[in-house]
Amino acid sequence: MPYEVQGVVARAKGQEVSLETVVVPDPGPGEAVVNVQACGVCHTDLHYREGGINDDFPFLLGHEAAGVVEAVGPGVTEVQPGDFVILNWRAVCGQCRACLRGRPWYCFATHNATQKMTLKDGTVLSPALGIGAFLEKTLVAAGQCTKVSAEAPAQVAGLLGCGVMAGIGAAINTGGVTRGDSVAVIGCGGVGDAAILGASLAGASKIIAVDVDDRKLGWARDFGATHTVNSRESDPVEAIRDLTGGFGADVVIEAVGRPETYKQAFFARDLAGTVVLVGVPTPDMTLELPFIEVFGRGGALKSSWYGDCLPSRDFPMLIDLFLQNRLPLDKFVSETIGIGQVEEAFAKMHRGEVLRSVVTF
Repeated sequence: MPYEVQGVVARAKGQEVSLETVVVPDPGPGEAVVNVQACGVCHTDLHYREGGINDDFPFLLGHEAAGVVEAVGPGVTEVQPGDFVILNWRAVCGQCRACLRGRPWYCFATHNATQKMTLKDGTVLSPALGIGAFLEKTLVAAGQCTKVSAEAPAQVAGLLGCGVMAGIGAAINTGGVTRGDSVAVIGCGGVGDAAILGASLAGASKIIAVDVDDRKLGWARDFGATHTVNSRESDPVEAIRDLTGGFGADVVIEAVGRPETYKQAFFARDLAGTVVLVGVPTPDMTLELPFIEVFGRGGALKSSWYGDCLPSRDFPMLIDLFLQNRLPLDKFVSETIGIGQVEEAFAKMHRGEVLRSVVTF
């Protein structure tokens, strides 16, 4: 029988979210129903509410989640009822040209559940990033469930489902940060601080955090930043150069997603250095750079999708590091809240008061 549970729905662009009764089908072939235990409030959910992703309203929000598998459909072998899992929004297909070339983190045909979750009147919901986890139970493709150790608290584990993995992966997977590198991170919210943590984990010798908010710069130091720059008070490009012998950083990670901060990242890197864009721009933004500088500086300009992660490889490894007290993922959890407090959490996030509010069930 279908489940009827409470979930957070964005009905229209810019409208405050509401708690609604959501009908969750029994899992069909290749699908799983997961009892959600915790789900982080990510900026992407706010983007959905504001119409910054697409206009397929109403949206069922939430995607940065962990929980326990309740039921699986026919043919599912990846997980079974009782497994503790992190939900991921890039379930690789194994058959597309990226997968067949051994680059599954670029999979071009990722899976979502085939069936739809609806409101009680039959209105079809669009789940955020194919998940929809501000919900007591959610329906996903079984490949979106990554089994990890149940010793990890759900409110910590779930953060790997989006923002923290995006940041750590931007540094390690996309940026290729390695021991001795100098790294600058522009934007020190949850994703930026995760990039700082990733750079520290990889052995970077100098990690420069850039933000306009001294409170966020303080958080950045907690995650491994060796230097901080308040870009309201000084030119971040010059400051990064000054801190790197006049050359610029080996890797600069832009975690804001705006043309002006991307230009700062571009000019703050060393010759043959790497720029990684992990901040998400809006569709209307454009970027203009001197073409000769793109040629003359060499190096690489990269965008990072989900930290170029492979969930089956990266999630268990990072959870193991957390359980060994080698990766302080718990520092990202600013507060735990109830499902009815998501709108308030959006406001706190917008004001820069939290790294992550986490809904617990």
